[in-house]
Amino acid sequence: MQGYAAGLIGLLVLGIGTGACGVGAERVEEEVAQARRGELSSNGLSTNGLSTNGLSTNGLSTNGLSTIGLSTNGFATWFNQDPATADSVMEYVVKCAVPSGQVRQFTNPLTGTLHTWNGALGLAPDWAAGSAATVVEQEVISACLAAHANKYGIHVAISVLGRSAAGNSAPIPYSAEELATFSEPESCFFGNLFDGTGVFAANDQPYLSADRSTSRTCGLASGPTQSCPPLTHLGMCASLCQRAVDSGGAALPYYATCTHAGRTFRPLTARLRPQDIYQCGDGICQFTEHCGTGTSALSCQSDCGTCP
Repeated sequence: MQGYAAGLIGLLVLGIGTGACGVGAERVEEEVAQARRGELSSNGLSTNGLSTNGLSTNGLSTNGLSTIGLSTNGFATWFNQDPATADSVMEYVVKCAVPSGQVRQFTNPLTGTLHTWNGALGLAPDWAAGSAATVVEQEVISACLAAHANKYGIHVAISVLGRSAAGNSAPIPYSAEELATFSEPESCFFGNLFDGTGVFAANDQPYLSADRSTSRTCGLASGPTQSCPPLTHLGMCASLCQRAVDSGGAALPYYATCTHAGRTFRPLTARLRPQDIYQCGDGICQFTEHCGTGTSALSCQSDCGTCP
């Protein structure tokens, strides 16, 4: 349990990266678009937490996100291994699984501290109600956590699309306005953190050219060797996934399934705003850019100047 928990926590809490010229990564509000309610809810999971969520060992996989599930000795034991990280992980677990307007609370028996976590996307209704998590619910929650992970521990606005694990596989609602605002396809995310399979990501557009960069590099990679453990980059969504279609056969802006190593998963798809993909030459030295004499993100003289 400790080893697996240490792994997911590792994915969620990697340190903030530093850029060139002494420019650090400023922590800003990260939000996920939810057009169905006309609101945005904050999200910002660092990659460390994907290694240690312990969902298979803390009792939640069988007891669900109910009062009973959160009051078991197994959950309290897991939580108190690293309360700060566990609190962050649970914030996103509840955000992904539980519907908007509902909360889940846990009083730590060791400290007496009351923790409150708010629902948002409602992707796993049965598990949220206290039932054991089905395989599809495990996959959707794993994909949701991966989509909210950030290698640098910073916050970026994203749009999350796909289907829930509800009986009718209801899609996450979205609007034309949301698609227009978040106009850059980013990545597909899939896997299973409950059974140890791991989580995977792939680009939903070509690899970024040398002069472009983004803090969402675990999703929108610059090349096939992108390293964001424990999230594994697998290439391009188009070669791994089957796009969802409407009743008339028209393509939808997300994927229905993704397949890897002979296993098919329920994925989620993320989109970005154009301003969150940085360009060397736009006059701003982003934390993903470095000083130098060239025109690439790693050596961007026009934005970051020459190195001392």
